[in-house]
Amino acid sequence: MKNTNWTLYTCSGVCALIMLDTNVVAVSLPSIARSLNASFVDVEWVVSAYMLAFASFLLPAGSIADRLGRRRVMLCGLAVFALASLLCGLAWTPFVLNVARAVKGLGAALLLTSALAVIGHTFHAEKERARAWSVWGAAMGVAMTVAPLLGGLITSAINWRWIFYLNLPVVAILMWLVHKHVDESKDASNASFDPLGALLFSAGLFCIIWGLIDASVAGWSSRATTLRFLAGAALLAVFVLVERRQRAPMVDLSLFCRRVFVGAVLGMFGYAIAAQVMMTFLPLYLQNAFGFSAVLAGCAMLPFAVAMVVLSRLAPRAMRHLDDRGILVTGLLIVAVGNVATALAAASLQYGLVAAGMVVTGAGAGLLNGTTQKAILACIPRERTGMGSGISTTTRFVGIVLAVGALGAVLAMRTAASFEKLAWLHGLKASPEMIGRIVAGNAAEAFGQLPPAMQAVAQEAARHAFIDGFASVLYLAGGLAAVVAALVFVLARPVLSAAPAAGKV
Repeated sequence: MKNTNWTLYTCSGVCALIMLDTNVVAVSLPSIARSLNASFVDVEWVVSAYMLAFASFLLPAGSIADRLGRRRVMLCGLAVFALASLLCGLAWTPFVLNVARAVKGLGAALLLTSALAVIGHTFHAEKERARAWSVWGAAMGVAMTVAPLLGGLITSAINWRWIFYLNLPVVAILMWLVHKHVDESKDASNASFDPLGALLFSAGLFCIIWGLIDASVAGWSSRATTLRFLAGAALLAVFVLVERRQRAPMVDLSLFCRRVFVGAVLGMFGYAIAAQVMMTFLPLYLQNAFGFSAVLAGCAMLPFAVAMVVLSRLAPRAMRHLDDRGILVTGLLIVAVGNVATALAAASLQYGLVAAGMVVTGAGAGLLNGTTQKAILACIPRERTGMGSGISTTTRFVGIVLAVGALGAVLAMRTAASFEKLAWLHGLKASPEMIGRIVAGNAAEAFGQLPPAMQAVAQEAARHAFIDGFASVLYLAGGLAAVVAALVFVLARPVLSAAPAAGKV
């Protein structure tokens, strides 16, 4: 039998690597855009390809780990993650980078599900389980906090490619630790693998994300965009039909007939689309609006990340006064206020005001971080918590990837509209390709063909146009958070209100 402390530290380290890789890239997106001559659509896919593959594969990955063995699948996931990281670092075009990011997302899904399963299998008593999840949460929080700063330091001091290369020695250490400290475990009798369901879910989600991201270039009413949305909706409808006929479905859809469960899932979805997605857009704003380097942008994001970590640790105290439903609603409303405050501060170009808005948003996100998972699991019988955890994690990352696509489209459209107005005053004409490079942080390439005297004018217009687009995204995210808070308040009342009486699960 392995030392359980080292088992916990190893699995927490594996999960922290995923969180680190999820957030470390965002601050380097402008550098990637300039290096690979990428448009904003290309840059969106750097984030979305990873998230989409990750979210789509989480549910089947859990079944694979249960069937084949969690330790074996964790080692396989680390190998896939390492190879994909190497290809990311070597990428010579945006397409190659995005394909490698998608493969890395598959590896990350194998890692997360197997690591969580090992922790759940190893720690049984209530006290040791509480300690285990506390250590796991701390590791995730530290990774989220240092990711922007680390990404900025590596990008500024060396090159963005080393963000991916440095994964290789970390993976080697983790593989050694897994070999040494993690016992093999499996539960093949209860594992169900649904390849058709996984394929339909992934394909449907891909078509919708493809439509959202490319709509800013192809046009929202274009035939291509319409066909992508219709194909995505049709595939997801078929997925629902297939799952309802399965004896061992990937997702028990009957859960979605329960209002309280829908309310809890909406809380997770609102957290993802209104709070976590800001980790992608904030670095673009800080570099485009303030002209910060990657490392300064990483430092400038610390108010958001630190507030999130601190409030995550204080959330248990809040549970003495509020049930899960109350914390979800409160956290979503705080996020809404923080997004609107940051939007109002964005145009001022005063970092102190923007940082204050970030702190408010981060505080709301911190309250939601652990409570969202807990609220979903509180609605599901204990013997089905594996599936509940899969639904919770999938909801979180589906929310992020949908928000990157939808809010990214809003950012591109509003930036384009604002830039066209400003450009018209100076006799400039904006093309969709030019707008894409402006939003991606590659304005130098966008204006490279203009006379030198006009380049400074165009860059200033681009700066103000991006600020306007970013503020519009924050207003929309704040509105969505408020709407979801109202829905959670109505839907989640029966079970979540009863949670304290049951001993505050």
